Amino acid sequence: MTIAYLDRTVHETDGEPKPNGGVSTLSKSIDLQGSVETGDKTTIASKDFGGLYSTKPLALIKPAGSDDVSRVIKAASRIPRMTVAARGNGHSINGQAMTNGGLVIDMRSTEENHFRLLNINGSFFIDVSGGALWENVLTRCVSRFGLAPRSWTDYLSLTVGGTLSNAGVSGQAFRYGPQISNVTELEIITGKGDITVCSETRNPELFFGSLGGLGQFGIITRAMVKLQPAPDMVRWIRVVYTEFDEFTRDAEFLVSRDDGESFDYVEGFVFCNNDDPVNGWPSVPLDPVHGFNQGIIPQTGASVHYCLEVAFHYQKGDHPSNVDKVIIFFV
Repeated sequence: MTIAYLDRTVHETDGEPKPNGGVSTLSKSIDLQGSVETGDKTTIASKDFGGLYSTKPLALIKPAGSDDVSRVIKAASRIPRMTVAARGNGHSINGQAMTNGGLVIDMRSTEENHFRLLNINGSFFIDVSGGALWENVLTRCVSRFGLAPRSWTDYLSLTVGGTLSNAGVSGQAFRYGPQISNVTELEIITGKGDITVCSETRNPELFFGSLGGLGQFGIITRAMVKLQPAPDMVRWIRVVYTEFDEFTRDAEFLVSRDDGESFDYVEGFVFCNNDDPVNGWPSVPLDPVHGFNQGIIPQTGASVHYCLEVAFHYQKGDHPSNVDKVIIFFV
């Protein structure tokens, strides 16, 4: 598909460039395998999860792959004041995935470009697109290979490139580090539009700068992520505290254990001591047969309570006594 170069005419209002005239045709063109959407079709790119800002992009680019992303960035770099933003699943909170009068690249359109299992010296990795959702990566890795990435985020409807541009922190981070510590290779589209592969030994400055770099060093279009065997079963426990000191003491104890009996997942959070569906007891959902019984919590009058969420992984070959042994020390 050949599209016209995207241009915008701007005028100054209080020093800020404002779109005026939208998309116009220039003498040159860029060849894209993907598509370009304008007008009402860009609505999804005008807001994000935070809901704090709303901006109107000039166009929404749906690239077919890295080459498209590269061409768009190179074209934008030749247009004065043209800005580009990469959008994963739009889960930013302050408009980081938006651009006013610029180009938004919808990375979700590249999800199926890469999904390959690698065995390197007995260790397994998944080579996956930066636009893939972690929930889909998990499902496919477990169902096809019986493997799973080592470190996660709480919310899995996020893109690989999006969380790797931040950190990717969850209850496994105390053991394996955040998601950015479990990546061995990246493909980055730099601000000049160059497609660059990097790792700890190959373009290391770009590699470490991009991991947790908030997108300031380029757009992550592919990542090689470490895998481990997925558990067959998981024991999931939530413990509620009324006292912050007790909550933090137990959390520090659990994540600092090095005797081989620590949980595989440890995380804490706070919820309001009321029945508010967003911030109170109902916001701590459990399995339907294990409802949250707030009646057993001491009525201290505190406005908030604290919760430790822990989990232990089991394989089918584990002896049942192992389950009891691990749980006993916590009680």
